[in-house]
Amino acid sequence: MIDPISSRAQRLGRRTFLRAALLGAAVLPLAACVGDEDPLAKQAREGNNKNYIAGDGSVEEYGPASRTETVKINAVAYDGTTIDSATWAGQATVLNFWYAACAPCRIEAPHMVELNEEFKGKAEFIGINVRDEKEAAEAFERTFGIKYPSVQDTQGTIQLAMTKYVPLKAVPTTLVLDKQGRVSARILGVADKPTLKALITTALTESL
Repeated sequence: MIDPISSRAQRLGRRTFLRAALLGAAVLPLAACVGDEDPLAKQAREGNNKNYIAGDGSVEEYGPASRTETVKINAVAYDGTTIDSATWAGQATVLNFWYAACAPCRIEAPHMVELNEEFKGKAEFIGINVRDEKEAAEAFERTFGIKYPSVQDTQGTIQLAMTKYVPLKAVPTTLVLDKQGRVSARILGVADKPTLKALITTALTESL
């Protein structure tokens, strides 16, 4: 004969164990983002090509006195365009770190397209793809009508280089560079269109 009290205790024990396991699983991704090292840069250094850490949409602006040196990037885009940061002086520049299967990247892509058109001749938009090969990246660009160039960075070279300027910490991350090519603002997560527009406008109109 089965003791009903003992059976109930076993069921409670299993539920308690499952609850603890679920809570532990929820805590692990958060714990992975804690610490001094930029977690996205850590992934790039390890070469595991995850690049999936999500941002919360937080915005950080950097005053002229607190900005680092001029960002330097030299690369070739998927479409063959040469990307040379030496040509960015005198305009604002937007660097958007993305990949095709990233849901927040898909949400913000139309905003990027619209703002690229709105600021044509005043701000340069450049995508940095952290995960995709050429075919997947170009399919994404066709889907959303993206006309500005994107650079493949599946090896994490640019991501690692960016740690000397500002930590990325998430995908998508969008950086706005001032007219001297220095990071003036960072958005972690989806770039809201009005917010990004305001950050670009500030970069263009401020006197340094």
